[in-house]
Amino acid sequence: MSNNMKFNTPTTTVLYSIEETVKAYRKLCQQNISKVVPNITVDQALILIVIDRNNMSQSEIADLVFKDYASMTRIVKLMIDKNYLSKALDDHDKRKTKLKITELGKAIIEKLNPMIELNRETALNALTDKELEQLHKILSKITQNCQIPKK
Repeated sequence: MSNNMKFNTPTTTVLYSIEETVKAYRKLCQQNISKVVPNITVDQALILIVIDRNNMSQSEIADLVFKDYASMTRIVKLMIDKNYLSKALDDHDKRKTKLKITELGKAIIEKLNPMIELNRETALNALTDKELEQLHKILSKITQNCQIPKK
């Protein structure tokens, strides 16, 4: 198999297929999330879950969810306006703020957890553990190939 394997897609590359897969998954997630929490986006739901499971700064969360800092700031402001999140001064460093999940935000996470599990099961249906492991290795290699070495 050559490194330039062609597929029958508009851009004729496997990279197009990866993008198409991500978009299809996000669409599935948004449809299902909207059934249980009508006015939340996939990004907002992901950010809530990340904050719930990790003690991270806003910029670390932005990196984890693939958002630039300006987008992350806008999303957080919307989430504060919707009363999903609140901001408080960091106990250790008063120059920093810490994001906290509100009671409404916690209730939303409870509603979303079963839907997130369903989304994953739906997307990964009929894939074996071996196929998933192989796919993970392949995608990791592509990611490594794309990362520019630091000088």
